[in-house]
Amino acid sequence: MATILAQSLALAVKKVDGTAFPQTTFTMIDSSDLQIDSGRRRRRNTETRFLSPQGSVLLPASLTKNLTTQEQQMASRVQFNFYQKSTLFQDKALNPNKSMLISGVLSASVANLSISNLTDNIVITLRNTKSSMSYTENYTLSCVFWDFYLNGGAGGWSPEGCKVMNRTANETVCSCNHLTGFGVLLNIFQEGPPNPLQALILSYITYIGCGISAIFLSITLLTYLSFEKLRKDTPSKILIHLCLALLMLNLVFLLDSWLALYANAKGLCISTAFFLHYFLLASFTWMALEAVHMYIVFVKVFNTYVSRFMVKLGFAGWGIPLVVVIIVIATDKNNYGLVSYGKVDNEYTNDFCWLKSEIAFYVAVVVYFCVVFLMNLTMFIVVMVQLCRIKRQNPHSVQYRSSLQQLRSVAGLTVLLGLTWGFAFFAWGVLNLPFMYLFAIFNSLQGFFIFVLHCAVKENVRRQWRTYLCCGKFRLPENS
Repeated sequence: MATILAQSLALAVKKVDGTAFPQTTFTMIDSSDLQIDSGRRRRRNTETRFLSPQGSVLLPASLTKNLTTQEQQMASRVQFNFYQKSTLFQDKALNPNKSMLISGVLSASVANLSISNLTDNIVITLRNTKSSMSYTENYTLSCVFWDFYLNGGAGGWSPEGCKVMNRTANETVCSCNHLTGFGVLLNIFQEGPPNPLQALILSYITYIGCGISAIFLSITLLTYLSFEKLRKDTPSKILIHLCLALLMLNLVFLLDSWLALYANAKGLCISTAFFLHYFLLASFTWMALEAVHMYIVFVKVFNTYVSRFMVKLGFAGWGIPLVVVIIVIATDKNNYGLVSYGKVDNEYTNDFCWLKSEIAFYVAVVVYFCVVFLMNLTMFIVVMVQLCRIKRQNPHSVQYRSSLQQLRSVAGLTVLLGLTWGFAFFAWGVLNLPFMYLFAIFNSLQGFFIFVLHCAVKENVRRQWRTYLCCGKFRLPENS
């Protein structure tokens, strides 16, 4: 065994038999005490056995089991590195105000082979260098590894394939299914729920609400698709597209956490995050197009026919979000991936496939929404001014009353959208917890509110239900 010890770096190389790999443990007590044991771990001496090591890694005997015969013959040595300082591991995508490395960096490699998808995971123990933070309620730990392919090849920290097995104030025990450089990342969730119980409650509210929302969106879609009289006008056709976008958004969201469990299927998680982002932007866009339609009809070209209007709206409603998500993934496919929002209890980690890059999130979600909301608000003001002019010219105008009813429906959706995301944007400080509950409730029940606004309170929809779906005294004749 060859070793090199320095104050900030320790390096050790040991010969092994790749065809019959022995269980091997590397332990770094301090800068002057490094141990490598094969097979059964020996007892530490009396001076160090009660000390928490700076880092240790246990390589299972099944480490080379999935390698080919040629690769097993190549696996003739194991190299361990321990970096006391993280100078060489600077992740430019990491927000220092929200995440920080609180351990040394320990790496292990076998003859430069790529080893992943292990039968028995590697167990890594790292001493926490910032135990004074004591993992308060707004903090959580993540076991991470250095992925050389992130950030355009510059490298970055990734939690894929790793999980926290145990943690104390002084050390963290990680389990990973691959070999590379490991560390412990402290994530500061300043906007997150204050404790695991609240996180669990918010998760239940969100998933139950999304399920309810999907049901009512399906009812609304079926209603407008089944009755031709309801979908003759353009607003109803726009509503159908909006309901479809929101329904797909809810369904992908409900599947997301389940698909995130397959951490090894990186492409699956990226695809899930891609479609979740796409349908979210499509929902925003179709809400904006409702306002655009009202502006064109009531202000720009009143009583003027626009050729192939729905085709043009369709290209905009589904095409603009597609262009945005393609730009995001073309810039860096690792903008999408597995994101950890901390533990909601001692065993369950709330992993989610979503946007990993904060820059991409703020530009392609927050800014996109703000533009849509401000555009909608401006158009509503302009349309209201126009309707007031119509009323002054003809106070008893039937067209004014029908236009006002349409405006109320679309305005209701936009106010709902604005309030919902407003709760998320201002969920900080003393308003953090109540606003997060309001966001979870309103956001997950958007489908229910659409059903109420566009089905339950509309007389023409209720008349279609009573004509074709009811029986007995509740049924109306078809010519009513």
